Amino acid sequence: MPTFSCAAILFDLDGVLVDSTRAVDREWREWAQRKGVDGDAIMAIAHGVRTVEVIRRVAPHLNADLEASAIENHEAGDQRGVTVMPGAADLLCQIPQGRWGVVTSGSRLLATNRLRYCGLPVSKVLVTSDDVIHGKPHPEPYLKGAAQLGFNPADCLVIEDAPAGIESARAAGMKVIGITSTYAAERLEQADAAIGKLAQIQVKSDGAGKLDVEVN
Repeated sequence: MPTFSCAAILFDLDGVLVDSTRAVDREWREWAQRKGVDGDAIMAIAHGVRTVEVIRRVAPHLNADLEASAIENHEAGDQRGVTVMPGAADLLCQIPQGRWGVVTSGSRLLATNRLRYCGLPVSKVLVTSDDVIHGKPHPEPYLKGAAQLGFNPADCLVIEDAPAGIESARAAGMKVIGITSTYAAERLEQADAAIGKLAQIQVKSDGAGKLDVEVN
């Protein structure tokens, strides 16, 4: 398996640092039932994409901004079924301060609540749906993450679980490790490497500003 050299690491949140699959599925399906929308159609596109963009696609007759705000505010207060991803805390501890951040398609409130609920640090660099005009798969979220960390996009490595996020990171000029927590490996074929669990990643600092990321 490969070793990546980078200056910083950007993590997606859901499916990477926290396991929220059950919570996301529950929230969307309850909303779909209330609004008369096909829940299966939603779940086919929901992972890794901003809530407002999912609603625009599946329910263009609704006010997407109002609906998205209501969904995410409710979801932020309901963490049933949300758990920390195995190995997440250990992996973050291996990375020097100021060398990692989170880029998520969820709102700032939702992301902050999930990180705290799972006992993970709330990163100083946290790019959310509130901070971008264009969500994943557009490169804007990851470009903002790199800019906030203070590194060139090409010097950042991304860890993602969804095709939309991988496409976003690649479009931003970054290398990507895909984790098969949400999608099968064949759906993550655009990633530079694929893993089944975070424990397969080891991060070492060379003391000169570079991180060596070993994938086992």
